[in-house]
Amino acid sequence: MPSFIRRGAMTAAGVAAAVTAALAIAPGGAVAADGPTVPPRVEVEIPGPERGTAAGSGHTLVPADGRDRPAPRLSAAETAADGRVTRLAGTGSTDDRLDIVVLGDGYTAAELPRFHEDARKIWEQTAAVEPYTTYRGLFNVWAVDAVSNESGVTGDPDRATVRDTAIGSYFWCADIERLLCVDQTKVDRYAAKAPEADLVVVLANSAKYGGAGYNEPSQSLGYEGIATASAGNPRSGLVAIHETGHSLGKLADEYFYPGYPGYEQYTGPEPGDVNISTLGTDAIAAQRVKWHRWLGEPSPDGGTVGAYEGGGYFVKGLNRPTGNSMMRSVDKPFNLPGTEAMIAGFYRHAEPVTAVTPTDRVLRLRHTAEAAPVELAPADGRQLTVRWYLDGKELRRFAGRDQVRIASLMPRLLDLRAHRLTVSVEDRTPSVRDPKIAATMKASVTWTVRL
Repeated sequence: MPSFIRRGAMTAAGVAAAVTAALAIAPGGAVAADGPTVPPRVEVEIPGPERGTAAGSGHTLVPADGRDRPAPRLSAAETAADGRVTRLAGTGSTDDRLDIVVLGDGYTAAELPRFHEDARKIWEQTAAVEPYTTYRGLFNVWAVDAVSNESGVTGDPDRATVRDTAIGSYFWCADIERLLCVDQTKVDRYAAKAPEADLVVVLANSAKYGGAGYNEPSQSLGYEGIATASAGNPRSGLVAIHETGHSLGKLADEYFYPGYPGYEQYTGPEPGDVNISTLGTDAIAAQRVKWHRWLGEPSPDGGTVGAYEGGGYFVKGLNRPTGNSMMRSVDKPFNLPGTEAMIAGFYRHAEPVTAVTPTDRVLRLRHTAEAAPVELAPADGRQLTVRWYLDGKELRRFAGRDQVRIASLMPRLLDLRAHRLTVSVEDRTPSVRDPKIAATMKASVTWTVRL
């Protein structure tokens, strides 16, 4: 059951309790009024039990620096391998792609090839879930080698087991066996070695079920969150995908706790999360808020979009869009509002087009302006809309192309003036209905051209 509830779903009493807890814990290592300095703590999501489909079991506060074990002492050969970066997927620049950084913990230098294989597997498992499947072209995936002195992680196979590892992963975090925590300072040290980090995944060298979701953005590196998972347990991978719903999609949990004191009835204000609401179907439609654009539509997770009682941990008082999506059960897909929110998260970090021909020089007749629109992989074969413009006027005959020869623009260049050639790429997916989100799903590249 939850020991700490997300801010978006609190009663007035819950807010007061959370504030009291925060003051007692003294985040940031502040000195408590009546005692010594308390180590900083962070909020993490607890995965649901292994047997069952629940996506999570609420949140708790854990030490940011884990168990604060010293860094492993490595040989010269191990030091040379430690921190090595490998691109596992994607070909785009870090400026135009969403960069996922995968770290392994509990892998010795000899086990690094298996870590790379485990990292590829977690990405393939993620990319098999929509909307990742359609938008996998928006991603770069990097593996950063973290060399551990010992194989395996603390808490596996039992609570008494202690392993000397690079990132300090450990089960039994906060006395919860399946909660797999890390030393966040050590995570940051390795994540910083990648060219860019928008999302971090830590894979423990273990088959034991477990994981955790660190869903607060990094203040130093800027990534959206950390998901931990056991590399050898497929259900742990599903938990990691659920965590990206929080970090990338900014989605609330849609599960709830029947029979648990304090969560029978929500009485607080309307939450800011896009996928939970105090309103029913009619009120959502009348006020044109939350997921009103999807009401009545069949959803990938089954049934139709409406207002289903229970969500944000509360049995009553909060509604969710569908009966059973990824944000409630890890064996279900994202629902329609969740899919839209995930796509919005992708485009916060990625652009649908990259310039192949440099834009910092004037292009002449012998040159070609080339761009690389992202290739989508939807079931219906849909691709991005590509249009070309010269000084703002559309060149319709070039629609859909990824390059234009400057010589083909004659005789428009005969005036000897400098002109602006622009390619505009837009994603018009039917999976997004919010105009504000749709406005973020296009980009352009412009070159200066002249005779």
